[in-house]
Amino acid sequence: MRKAIVVAVVVVVGVAAWLLLRGAFAEATEREGEPLGEKVIKTDAEWRRQLSAEEYRVTRKRGTERAFTGRYWDSKEDGTYQCTCCGQPLFDSAAKFDSGTGWPSYWEPVREGAVTLKADRDLFGVRTEVRCSRCDAHLGHVFDDGPKPTGKRYCMNSAALRLVPREGK
Repeated sequence: MRKAIVVAVVVVVGVAAWLLLRGAFAEATEREGEPLGEKVIKTDAEWRRQLSAEEYRVTRKRGTERAFTGRYWDSKEDGTYQCTCCGQPLFDSAAKFDSGTGWPSYWEPVREGAVTLKADRDLFGVRTEVRCSRCDAHLGHVFDDGPKPTGKRYCMNSAALRLVPREGK
């Protein structure tokens, strides 16, 4: 019995050390975006009044919606996806692809400065968080397993986006 406890403790400590080291040495891309116009800064109370409970949880508290539940994960509509908080254009439907993940995915933003990239260090390692460069809304994460030409998968939350149909369509 005592040997089993010692083995369990060693395994738990080893896994914890591995996770910590993985996070300490893993790299995440960081880049400050360049917003269109002035930065949007509001109080927490102002954001709560403006956004639905789900939009607030995702964009202001860095939440994640459940896979295959967001309104845009399988959308084929033509247009521009804007930030649900400030309206800044973020992604074009022409860059949208089916990643099979259950979240809307894009291989590039409408312009590089539209998004800010931040290291997201959590218990499971390091990822690259994607935020709106204008209002700092949490949008999702970007991964290096996307299609050509960029090889990127911007995996976004539908609650952080608003689709504006392309004019003339």
